[in-house]
Amino acid sequence: MPIINLIIILVVIGVVLWLINNYIPMQSTIKTILNVVVIIAVVIWLLNVFGVIGSLSGIRVG
Repeated sequence: MPIINLIIILVVIGVVLWLINNYIPMQSTIKTILNVVVIIAVVIWLLNVFGVIGSLSGIRVG
């Protein structure tokens, strides 16, 4: 994946998260949980893109 595409995706994710935090009224604990989940998902996705972790298809939940 080219680095410019990676940067564009990260900017779009950041802007969407900022818009949700500023313009959708919700309880602060729900906002915090949403932010943490999005950040963890982006970090895992970035680790997968850069090859630090293997394929995510081998991970089982439950």
